[in-house]
Amino acid sequence: MRTTPPHNPPAFAQEELRRMLPEETADRFFEALLGDAGEGAYDIRLSLEEARPERLVFHLNLDRRQGKCLACHLTSGLPHVFARHPVIDIKGLVRNIQERLDAGARVADWHLENTLEISSERHAVPLVVNLKSEDPP
Repeated sequence: MRTTPPHNPPAFAQEELRRMLPEETADRFFEALLGDAGEGAYDIRLSLEEARPERLVFHLNLDRRQGKCLACHLTSGLPHVFARHPVIDIKGLVRNIQERLDAGARVADWHLENTLEISSERHAVPLVVNLKSEDPP
């Protein structure tokens, strides 16, 4: 029986998270969605909020861009859009998370939760990644 967590939080250090979801992702998303990256109201940044043996919780942080409005009605439908949009590529992001887990740990499932209003300057879309341990043969 494994007694240590089946994940490796250092594998999700801020530098690694930036590699997993690069800064230019928001511009590419708004270019595809609106035809102009400059129309985007926020930047998207990935953070690890919780790391437990049975699950990881990441936030897709939506940081308001200078001079733009980050209103709830603009972000409430984002979990559904993010889950399907090829530029955000949540499935690819989850595969990337899987590759960084310790041996024996596997992604059991994942889902995006409703947008959280952290402040008027930031909203977040939680990405919950449930894990399972696989004992070596």
